[in-house]
Amino acid sequence: MSLFLQSVTTLDGDLVDVRADAVVTDVAPAGTLAVRPDDEVHDLTGHHLLPAPAEPHAHLDKALTSHRAPNRTGDLAGAIEAIRAIAAAFTHEDLVDRATRAAHEYLANGTTAIRTHADVGAHSGTRHVRALLEVRDALAGLVDIQVVALASAPWGPGEAEENARLLEEAVDLGVDLVGGAPHMWADRSAGLELSFGVAARRGLPLDLHTDETLDPTAQGLLHLAQRVRATGFAHGATASHCVSLGVHPLEVARATATEVAAAGVGVVALPQTNLYLQGRGSTVATPRGLTAVRALLDAGATLAAGGDNLRDPFNPMGRADACEAASLLVTSGHLSTREAWHAVSAGARRCMGLPVPAAVVGAAADFLAVEAESLDAAVAGAGTARVVVSRGRVVASSSGRRVLPGRAVSQS
Repeated sequence: MSLFLQSVTTLDGDLVDVRADAVVTDVAPAGTLAVRPDDEVHDLTGHHLLPAPAEPHAHLDKALTSHRAPNRTGDLAGAIEAIRAIAAAFTHEDLVDRATRAAHEYLANGTTAIRTHADVGAHSGTRHVRALLEVRDALAGLVDIQVVALASAPWGPGEAEENARLLEEAVDLGVDLVGGAPHMWADRSAGLELSFGVAARRGLPLDLHTDETLDPTAQGLLHLAQRVRATGFAHGATASHCVSLGVHPLEVARATATEVAAAGVGVVALPQTNLYLQGRGSTVATPRGLTAVRALLDAGATLAAGGDNLRDPFNPMGRADACEAASLLVTSGHLSTREAWHAVSAGARRCMGLPVPAAVVGAAADFLAVEAESLDAAVAGAGTARVVVSRGRVVASSSGRRVLPGRAVSQS
């Protein structure tokens, strides 16, 4: 059976009919495609058909725990302290349950692919990896999940060696990428060397937490890009957060962005979490806690954006909705609505090595249809009715009822 989407408005503003299976097979002006007996027809009059978003940076192992361990200071150090206080009690069943519920929440809002980091280190072993690999495999065909082995920074004697051993074990278990947070190491070069070396040796893509700090001297992103170019690393590299780039002098940010683009390193902005965690030491002129999105775009770098944390000590307000990340890129990053949606959809998928959906014959048939009067309204999340398409199948939908004083019930 083919999926037939009637009278839907594309990202370019065209009113069309779309037929698809795993990929788009027909696109024509609305009303000109004949319905076939084996078509599954959905009338999407009044809906905008957006390329489905992907979440390029999640932490499903930490999701839905903000009520268990409040962040006392509200900053990154407080979040790490809070999660460490409860992580030892995470059971395999708890990890799988929360990660599954979180993945379903993402999917219901339109996200059909998720890259999630899983803590690996002396304090967690590979428990988080094992749980998230189980979730990845259980949800295959419904939502694409990529698991990153997030090597922890050492916190005590001998932990650097133990973390390195556990990172190798995580790769043996079948993770999709190698990760780490070099900026959290006392020796940042050693942190980069560990993750980069394992990724190169094992032939896996790399996704690093990078410069999650407002330190204007942090240059982890530049060092990563230079390392990729110098070694010819060809498995794919992504740098997430990159907050310090947003407080570098403009000429420095532009030079780094040029190097990043030349190296083919994708950058993931994470506005929700970084706006929450960063800048709490400032009493006036608080920095926005956002990477230099305009400089990266102007340099031709791949810019993605995501939600990062979902109601955990790092971000108690996450809602698993790409519309939130895109809206914040418009309001805090001053991107256009089109640019912002590109970051959470095409940009995110390019960082993840996935095909980019489009209402074009042959393109991947992953879409989010939102009932809204304009692209602005759709991306703002103003529409209450959504239809989620993954690989040419409707996998989720939502509708709403509103009763306004003195007015009739509106049904979407």
